[in-house]
Amino acid sequence: MADIEYFYSAHSGFAYVGSARLMEIANAAGARIVHRPFHLNEAMASIGSSPFPSRSQAHKDYYFKREIARWTEHRGIGWLGKTPTHHSNDYTFANRMLIAGLTQGLNMDQLSHAFLEAHWRDDADLADRTTLAGLARTVGVDPEPLLSAASS
Repeated sequence: MADIEYFYSAHSGFAYVGSARLMEIANAAGARIVHRPFHLNEAMASIGSSPFPSRSQAHKDYYFKREIARWTEHRGIGWLGKTPTHHSNDYTFANRMLIAGLTQGLNMDQLSHAFLEAHWRDDADLADRTTLAGLARTVGVDPEPLLSAASS
């Protein structure tokens, strides 16, 4: 079985618009998605890119509104129509939960997608542990072992 390494952030809008399609491609190819969640803001800073909060409003409007709107329309998926309310919250714990699932041998495809979709479609706060636990339950994943491992 081939592997597809998937580097993304648990709160990325573009990861959201591509998530379901990536799972379709992987399934059709008989490949396994190897999730590699990371802290996007830190990565951007380390390569010298302007931090997201300091970018111009015009850039933010285009990149996080118009482009997300185009891609969600193209993919036929739901979207809030704006950057999620909690988008600037620290999503490190959500990434840690996904990593914890990987270390426990779980398939993180559905949980990863649930995090992304809930954030961009339903305005979920990916920094809220109760929300993350609820999302895990909706895709049939016991959140307790993930919450415990992500906290350590």
